[in-house]
Amino acid sequence: MSHHHPLFARFYARTSLLMERGLGPHRRALLDGLAGRVLEVGAGNGLNFAHYPGTVTEVIAVEPEPHLRALAQTRAAQDNGQIKVPVKVVDGWADRLPADDGSCDAAVASLLLCSVPDQATALAEIARILKPGGRLRFLEHVRNPHTGRRRLQQALDATGVWPWFGGGCHCSRDTLTAIENAGFTTGHVDTLTSADTGMPFPAAPQILGTATRA
Repeated sequence: MSHHHPLFARFYARTSLLMERGLGPHRRALLDGLAGRVLEVGAGNGLNFAHYPGTVTEVIAVEPEPHLRALAQTRAAQDNGQIKVPVKVVDGWADRLPADDGSCDAAVASLLLCSVPDQATALAEIARILKPGGRLRFLEHVRNPHTGRRRLQQALDATGVWPWFGGGCHCSRDTLTAIENAGFTTGHVDTLTSADTGMPFPAAPQILGTATRA
């Protein structure tokens, strides 16, 4: 599957900045307390970078889409003192992460698991690169609990309308169950709404939480 989505990448690069007023505080919560070596899967245009705490020794930021990766590289290099940690932006796919087995203390998936070709494969890769006891931090939009909205999400995915519009995104995935089925133990998980994040339906609601690798 191609990871080159030039129109979506440019659209996302602009709209993501507009949504930071709502998403920014949740990005900080997503990354709060992390330490050591962190791999961020699907770094996009690098909006998480400024929120990593100084206890993180290195961030490996993986982004397959060329335009977004270039923006992330620029953000990491020209941070104006806002980024507290070393960030290395690299090309790579969620199903073939460029890191050795058990080499990372934590992984971050932020608005990523909706668009990977196969969630189970991506989550197995994340588990592979984490040390035993390593943490996966996630901020993901998921299927809606209300029947009518969930059916609309499923129809948008099944017809290909939403994946086409969203650069491969799927709005009806049960991502929390996928994380648990991958062998992670989930801790506290917050459910966020459009009022919390500014992200509209069908990319709502969202979940924010931590899962631990066995």
